[in-house]
This record gives sequence, structure tokens and C-alpha cells, in this order.
Amino acid sequence: MRAERGDEGAASAAEAPRSRRFPSVTRDTARPEGSGRAVPGAVSTPARQWPMLSVLTATAAGLLATATGHPRVGCLVIGLALIAASVLRRVLPSVGMLAVRSRFTDMVTYGLLGVAITLLALVMQPSPPGKPWLEVPFLETAVRFTVR
Repeated sequence: MRAERGDEGAASAAEAPRSRRFPSVTRDTARPEGSGRAVPGAVSTPARQWPMLSVLTATAAGLLATATGHPRVGCLVIGLALIAASVLRRVLPSVGMLAVRSRFTDMVTYGLLGVAITLLALVMQPSPPGKPWLEVPFLETAVRFTVR
């Protein structure tokens, strides 16, 4: 009797239509989504990931400039790299691993961070005392009020 019931259960499970919903428990790893998005076909990985590699290269150049004693130039390069990432995310239909979230969220995140870092680089005091490239009239008063 039990063998018959077991066979019936296996047969009904095999005949049941597959659901299109995601399973509640993951049983396998997901395919990497960024691998083939930038350039289709059998192209090497660096060619497929050129948007991300260009942003990372510019960021590395900015970090190198900052480390060698040019913090204003380095921060400007990093900020402009993030602004370029925002523009690339908007203009290109597929950007590889530069696409992390939705297109709108990526553009806003990269753009706001890039603008903030660029503005901070412009108001930064140079190492020998001098004038910043951009003066914000209320900034000194706000810092004096908050730091006391």
C-alpha cells in the first residue's frame, strides 16, 4: 500500500505545472547579471566592462593625485568620475557592472555624490594658506556656528 502511495505522490509531483514565481528558498546561485550587458557576444571581460573600468581608472587617478599631495585636483577627478558614471548610466543602454540598482537610482546616486565631492574640492582650503577656488558666503558662518 505504501509503495503505491509513494509512486502516486511522485507521479503527481512530476505532472504538476511549474510555477513562474521565485522559490522562497534559493537552491542555486544566480547568473552574474553584469557579465554580458555592456558588449554582447564573445568579447573579453574588460571589453564588456569598459564603463565600470573607465570610472574606476579615473577614481584611481584621483586617489593617486590625492596621495601625492594634490588633494584638490584628486578630489576634482574623483567627483568628475562619478558625474561621468551618472552620464554613462543615463546615455548607454547597457553599462555592465556599473548598473547596480535601477537606472534612476544609479543616476541620482552617482550624480549627487559627484557634485558633492566636486563642490567640496572647490571650497577646500589649499595646503599653503590661500584662497579657495569657490567661495560660499554663508559657509564660514555656518562652520563657526556649528563648531564653536
